[in-house]
Amino acid sequence: MSAGVRTAPAAIRIAERDNVAVALRPIAAGERVDVDGQSVVAGQDIGPGHKIALASLEPDATVTKYGLPIGHASAPIAAGDWVHSHNLRTSLSGALDYEYHPATTAPRAVTGAVPTFMGYRRANGRVGTRNELWVLNTVGCVNHAAERIAKQAAERYAGKIDGIYAFAHPYGCSQLGDDLKNTQRVLAGLLRHPNAGGVLILGLGCENNQLSELMALAGDVDRERVAFFNTQDVIDELEEGTGAVAKLIERIAGDRRTECPVSDLVLGHKCGGSDGFSGISANSLLGRVADRMTSLGGSVLLTEVPEMFGAEQMLMNRAVSEPVFEGIVGMINDFKNYFLRHNQPVYENPSPGNKAGGLTTLEEKSLGAIQKGGRAPVSRVLRYGEPLREPGLSLLESPGNDGVSSTAMVVSGATLLLFTTGRGTPLGFPVPTIKVSSNSAIAEKKPHWIDFNAGALLDGTKTMAQLEDDLFALVLAVASGERLANNETNGYREIAIWKEGVTL
Repeated sequence: MSAGVRTAPAAIRIAERDNVAVALRPIAAGERVDVDGQSVVAGQDIGPGHKIALASLEPDATVTKYGLPIGHASAPIAAGDWVHSHNLRTSLSGALDYEYHPATTAPRAVTGAVPTFMGYRRANGRVGTRNELWVLNTVGCVNHAAERIAKQAAERYAGKIDGIYAFAHPYGCSQLGDDLKNTQRVLAGLLRHPNAGGVLILGLGCENNQLSELMALAGDVDRERVAFFNTQDVIDELEEGTGAVAKLIERIAGDRRTECPVSDLVLGHKCGGSDGFSGISANSLLGRVADRMTSLGGSVLLTEVPEMFGAEQMLMNRAVSEPVFEGIVGMINDFKNYFLRHNQPVYENPSPGNKAGGLTTLEEKSLGAIQKGGRAPVSRVLRYGEPLREPGLSLLESPGNDGVSSTAMVVSGATLLLFTTGRGTPLGFPVPTIKVSSNSAIAEKKPHWIDFNAGALLDGTKTMAQLEDDLFALVLAVASGERLANNETNGYREIAIWKEGVTL
């Protein structure tokens, strides 16, 4: 695909051993389709992103894509047939035993001068891509007050810093155990994030999520850049909040960007609303960026644990050590048991939108999803809310839900997100969120959502190498503040917290 620019065929086979190909455009029933010198006649109309059989398959035969199984035939399949939910089923079940077989393939090395970007270096050495003031709240009861303070301050201090934003959530009260801890971990991660030059925290006073506990969990933060109070303790919370913001602005308005090596950048890689092209174009492109970043000493976070099911052994084999392998096994099986505790099958995925885009089984979706991690060694496993402390490719515990997983990466330290999509979404998060489309159709339809079109690969207008260079240049421009991501331009910024426990 990336050897040179050429006219796209009707369908492509991703790996040599695949017995299905992916349609690049609508294929009509009866149309002859040539794939790598092999010719089949389409048995039905087949939509873009969907699969066409390259060989006849009996029931229970293994269906292969990406060179690996994506399930088994649930009915006879003739060469040329459309392969989807009506004749393909998952092979996944519950928790498994795994063996460590260290990968022998070395990741692609990047040579030459280390690129730089213009970032905000904080006192603790971490580097932000923005200098913003964030208004956080310990409990949903004060959401509206936090939003009013942020809105008024943004109007009053426009242009002094990169922005002032509040991040509402409904939690913090009547939570117990892990549920409360999840809320606290998320807020603590935001509190110490390098994109926040200053933070104002509003409490109510009577909630389970007490301010004192939250500040203790946040750890070593610059207390000169944090203000907090309980709204029950003051006469007018808006007046108190705007006064606190004014003092914080004085402290952070003088912060300036400095030249920083790309190794100071932390990327979070996410896919949302995937289609049959995601693993071929956009996710594979992010994989190349992951390899480049980690080779240069930078950091990449990969999450969405349920979208590793069926492809987890590939990640396990890339673990840098036996302990990291055991950490991946623990994270995967813990998540499977989380499903089973709630009497849910581990394979309840892809979503309706994914299926409409051509994805059939969770194995297929997962094999496409992990392409975002490239071939880099897996350096460590982070549990939900755990901060990143070392460079390399890290796997982060979080659900596949777009809001929860993207927030989790920000909380662990991502200062810029690369978010691939084949279906489209306007969603954005506290840090710049660059949307990368897997196909040109959604990029043309939603230019105010999509920042970068990886569908040019499928159109034959650009090679993968060209797209990698272009996307990496965009990453550095956005990280440096030379460009805004569409989520920033449109004001799409929010958080979502993983709720998995009891509410009183």
